Amino acid sequence: MPKDQHNICHSKTFEALYKAHAKEIRRFIFFKTQDIDKAEDLLQDTFIKLWDNCSKVSYEKAKSYLYTVATNAFLNTIKHEKVVRKHKSSISSHHNNESPEFIMLEKEFMDKLQRTIDSLPEKQREVFLLNRIEKKKYREIAEQLDISVKAVEKRMHSALLVLREQIGNV
Repeated sequence: MPKDQHNICHSKTFEALYKAHAKEIRRFIFFKTQDIDKAEDLLQDTFIKLWDNCSKVSYEKAKSYLYTVATNAFLNTIKHEKVVRKHKSSISSHHNNESPEFIMLEKEFMDKLQRTIDSLPEKQREVFLLNRIEKKKYREIAEQLDISVKAVEKRMHSALLVLREQIGNV
């Protein structure tokens, strides 16, 4: 038996895992989402995460890992959709009581904020969004990104400095 046969980082092994599990994981995600496009996207994200972490996942644990990642990706999607819905409803109810000038200024501010967040370096933006949008604690972010809490603190500090410089207190 060749040494690489059970190394997930070996492309043939990875491809074999994909062929063996993709259909059932797609079905699993579709059952949860009831949306074939979303299921396909989450399936691809799941296998990308496996590839990114191939050296950390043993061949024997790959199937379990795939289901765990797929479930977490689905839950993150639900959480994100909930935040979006909540934000949209708060904006629409908020706008019913405000003057057109205020609404315009608020929209300009939100656009500027979004542009500033988009302009952050990727690592700072990722930490900022995980903390401020997904409400994750620094420790959770550190575990998710496989970095130290100090690194999370530094990235967040840098992101906040940029935002304060560009926009004011955030």
